[in-house]
Amino acid sequence: MRDISKIRNVAIIAHIDHGKTTLLDSVFKAAKLFRDNARVEERIMDNNVLERERGITIRAKHCSVEWKDYLINIIDTPGHADFSGEVERIISMVDSALLLVDANEGPMPQTRYVLMRALKAGLRPIVVVNKVDRPNAAINEALNATFDLFLELGATEEQADFPVLYGSGLHGWFVRDLEKDNPEGMDALFETIINFVPPPQGDINKPFLMQATSITWNDYIGRVGCGRIVQGKIKKGDVIIRTSTAWKDIDKTQWEITAQEKAKITHLWLTKGFKLTEVEEASAGDVVWIAGPEDISIGDTLSFEENANLPLHPLEIEEPTVSMFFLVNNGPFAGKEGRAVTLRQIKERLMQEARVNVALKVEDIGRPDGLKVSGRGELHLAILIEEMRREGMELCVSRPEVITKRDENGNLLEPMEQLIIDVPEEYQGAVIEKISRRKGEFTSAHNLGTGLMRLEFNIPTRGLIGYRTEFLTDTRGLGIMSSRFIGYDLWRGEISGRNRGSMVSMDNGEATSYQLENLQQRGTLFISPMDKVYEGMVIGEHSRANDLPCNPTKKKHVTNHRSSTKDNTVILDVPRKLTLDAALEWIAEDELVEVTPLSVRVRKNILNHEARKKASKRAKSQESAA
Repeated sequence: MRDISKIRNVAIIAHIDHGKTTLLDSVFKAAKLFRDNARVEERIMDNNVLERERGITIRAKHCSVEWKDYLINIIDTPGHADFSGEVERIISMVDSALLLVDANEGPMPQTRYVLMRALKAGLRPIVVVNKVDRPNAAINEALNATFDLFLELGATEEQADFPVLYGSGLHGWFVRDLEKDNPEGMDALFETIINFVPPPQGDINKPFLMQATSITWNDYIGRVGCGRIVQGKIKKGDVIIRTSTAWKDIDKTQWEITAQEKAKITHLWLTKGFKLTEVEEASAGDVVWIAGPEDISIGDTLSFEENANLPLHPLEIEEPTVSMFFLVNNGPFAGKEGRAVTLRQIKERLMQEARVNVALKVEDIGRPDGLKVSGRGELHLAILIEEMRREGMELCVSRPEVITKRDENGNLLEPMEQLIIDVPEEYQGAVIEKISRRKGEFTSAHNLGTGLMRLEFNIPTRGLIGYRTEFLTDTRGLGIMSSRFIGYDLWRGEISGRNRGSMVSMDNGEATSYQLENLQQRGTLFISPMDKVYEGMVIGEHSRANDLPCNPTKKKHVTNHRSSTKDNTVILDVPRKLTLDAALEWIAEDELVEVTPLSVRVRKNILNHEARKKASKRAKSQESAA
């Protein structure tokens, strides 16, 4: 067992793309975790295929390095606001945090959120100004803005008196003073962590106590829980009590014990580098992985029998803000490109995810063909859908909708977001106009001095659904948009949705180039010649506001007369192929996204044209009667 005074537990928190995972690559190299001739991939902590494809961290991950007899446990966290539940659950495992700030961008929306959680937990963060070697790096401005943010979030005098490091995570150097120190090596970072981060507070002689903050699954062992040992020590074969707790009220002021289970510890692991190593014993301060309790869940307290009646309080996880329906695929192509799954199988997969992903909520509201799934945002749910399709599942999903509430006076409330946009000056007018139409409230503008304007808005979450593609078009792909949830406010009224209709197939078969040439004059196509289509499938975006029923399978009639247009070449525009994210943003309320391992299609909820017309008339008559 290691002396608890030689252990340091720290998290890396920052806005997306500020260099957390890249910094860890340099930490591993400086700590000599690899051989000098070893081939090491970039962003080694992003070991998920989706993380590598998208260039973002999705799950919080634990690693450790040794430096001068000290063990430093480091937790890499996601920077995207949709995955902030990962930050909330691991903040109790650490004693400090490295707050990374981009020297060019300064504090961004997610910087504010993760810092707020760290300060609320009583941590004293270390500020790391990253990417100082880049052109246009405004180091002093970024540091001053970070200090202002500490004060704005109510930091104590101790918390606001933070140490500062400057450097480049990509090139592997950090210093305390840019002018005096030589920009080489990571010693300044390690020394600051050792000297500033307090060792874990825990008595090794007290009865064992820890809280599970992460869960993983092993096909041979079952559930494996991870957490920091608060006090005592644990050995393989010890008998423990697993205690589940839950909040009694919405305000999260009171909680209760919901279940208890006696279990035997079968396996213990500690992290060495980024790999798990099985051990016989672990003690207070260690971040340990434990197997044994069958139904271990995030937030459960593990303890010996003598302190089983003193469990730790449940984790504070903020509520989801966006929901959608996950439905059984009942289309004509069901089962042709993947595994056609039943509602029971979809429910099992979603419940399995909900046990690991604390910000996800799954509800069975009695619908015979689907479940309601709630999360932190479109990307949060899109990542889950992408994981399910890569597992071979076929399913349909509805348009994302915001989760509303009512206050004590009965007023309707909706989730609001702080939106920050960096955009070239010539495009700011178009952006402000579009955001205003979506009920966004313009709060401030700041000239970044490089031809870019930083615009800040408060906008309903509804207003952001479906806006990203439009934003990239308006700014010619040069704009950067980021947002964070700031709370609930009064309903802002109706927001106009998509101003263009759909081109909907009325027949089954293969699309023909002859008919697509005619249809492309009426809008933008999503399909190519020879693509299989079915009745009710959306094949393109109509240039007008109404839906256009069409038959893309129509063939040119063959006769025994020579046609004057026989030798004319059919010229088709390149179709717009919808990705999963783009399809979720684009669809209307009466449409679904059909997701299979090979394809992403948009379809109408009711496939038959005549049945859709009848349903539309019935809905209008009910509205007029109301």
